[in-house]
Amino acid sequence: MNNQNHVTIIRAKEGWQPIDWGELWHYKDLMYFLIIRNIETRYAQSVLGIGWAIVRPMFSMIIFSIVFGKLAKINSDGVPYAIFSYTALVPWTYFSGALSSSSNSLLSSVGMMTKVYFPRLIIPLTPIISLLVDFVIAFIILLFLMTYYEFYPNSQILYLPILIILMMLTASGLGMWFTALAIQYRDVKHAISFIVQILMYLAPVVYPASNVPEKFRLLYGCFPMAGVIEGFRSILLDTNPMPWDLVSMGFLASILLFVSGVLYFRKMEKYFVDVA
Repeated sequence: MNNQNHVTIIRAKEGWQPIDWGELWHYKDLMYFLIIRNIETRYAQSVLGIGWAIVRPMFSMIIFSIVFGKLAKINSDGVPYAIFSYTALVPWTYFSGALSSSSNSLLSSVGMMTKVYFPRLIIPLTPIISLLVDFVIAFIILLFLMTYYEFYPNSQILYLPILIILMMLTASGLGMWFTALAIQYRDVKHAISFIVQILMYLAPVVYPASNVPEKFRLLYGCFPMAGVIEGFRSILLDTNPMPWDLVSMGFLASILLFVSGVLYFRKMEKYFVDVA
């Protein structure tokens, strides 16, 4: 009697491939495990631990308040500069952290990719979800600051989930582009911190979007985080009317980034292990 060893060969699909949602759902337990591991290891052997989720935006708020609020006297739409900047730093800290972590995720997971098959898309999506824990903690501190400065949310707070989805969609799209590029071009890994820094000054973090000339406003809205940050201020601080023009342009741009990021990631997927 002949014993035959059956070997299953998984071949990468050719060309541009969309997301296989069924496959992602099949590996949901693995994704859950990676998310929990990401949260636990982020602050492992750290004295402050998850307290860094509070320290980072608070420290930035203090520095910005001194440099841009006191010294440069940047317009803050009539609200104290401290809460003006912190309201922007809550979504921005999430976005910058998610983008940086997602962009470097494949390079840090090469060992796992060579040993077991799973949808590679799980890797850059893991920090996008896990960093929501830090976002929630920073947002709770923002609520305390709002109470201190006597700002109270109104019915517009119901729009907040729209901005959070836009924020995550933007980080996911850019993250998939950068992490796929970083596997082939290692310079991306070193350049990402500079890119994030440049994007911060493009976004209305230290200044209000009202400083942008009206003729450039729609173009400015092509950077989705502009609508997110200005929307946060509108909803929570009632600085200006809800910037639906920026949010609408931002959604169009973020959908384009996400779809193109997924397609490029899937196209390059078959090269990941070989190049790494």
